[in-house]
Amino acid sequence: MTHEIGNRSYLVADVSPLDVDGVRTLEVGTALWLVAFVGMVPFYGTLVETGRTWWLWTCLAGLGLGLFGVDHCRRRRKARADRAAR
Repeated sequence: MTHEIGNRSYLVADVSPLDVDGVRTLEVGTALWLVAFVGMVPFYGTLVETGRTWWLWTCLAGLGLGLFGVDHCRRRRKARADRAAR
């Protein structure tokens, strides 16, 4: 497939997207937030001493938002599949 813009022609590869609905991407990201949180829990004392307990809260916020996003994307994927089945 080629596109012509102005006096130039561009060759465009016919490639399908890797993750259409975003569920896998959000699952991996949420898992990484969980790993970061669990990895920092043993160092809680050091985080308190250095005033960096907000790092733990950041991980928990990322985990919570990630869980919300996974649920949202799963519902969206199901709705799209139901709509396509009609």
